[in-house]
Amino acid sequence: MRLILLGAPGAGKGTVAKMLTALDGSVQISTGDILRGAVKEGTELGKKAKGFMDAGDLVPDDLILDIMGERLLEDDCKAGFLLDGFPRTIPQAEALKGMLSKLGIELDAAVNLDVAREIILDRLTTRRTCSNSACQEIYNTKSKPSKVEGVCDKCGSPTIQRDDETEEAISKRLDTFNEQTAPLVGFYKQEGLLLDVNATSSDTVVAAIKAKVGL
Repeated sequence: MRLILLGAPGAGKGTVAKMLTALDGSVQISTGDILRGAVKEGTELGKKAKGFMDAGDLVPDDLILDIMGERLLEDDCKAGFLLDGFPRTIPQAEALKGMLSKLGIELDAAVNLDVAREIILDRLTTRRTCSNSACQEIYNTKSKPSKVEGVCDKCGSPTIQRDDETEEAISKRLDTFNEQTAPLVGFYKQEGLLLDVNATSSDTVVAAIKAKVGL
């Protein structure tokens, strides 16, 4: 399957993507993970992106598009892909449309995960992430705590609250999303690709997607 997953930060796009990859071998492509990895490694792209990410701002289009253009050409994308967190703006969506057209790739759907703001704030302020860039396992102090507080179950590294997951940074990210990213719902509705799912359960979202794409 070839999907775009839309929804505010914390709506559950990453969780849904991981469940979907198990169905047909599609690969999850998360610009957030790619950028955080670049920041950890201190690459040129990472250094440029770090200032935007720490402030809860969107990374500029040119940085994102450079990454995505290369990523979609990699061999593992031939089985299908799930774009998690991209596109974020109408110009990005238009650029992606042109890119996919040149590559001869058709999208199956753009799935919008519609989750209330208060639920997202609670999810993200209680999220903790493994500080090991090779692991980055995600925990939640309420719903999925690590066995030992502050320590990753998988690799033993410290778990941390990311700078962009404080309440202040999250509120700013949600405001930015509503201004710049939410219009994508209308864009993909016009394209005839929109699947709108109002649910907090990942299982419910996956079931709706399977019905949409015929799995």
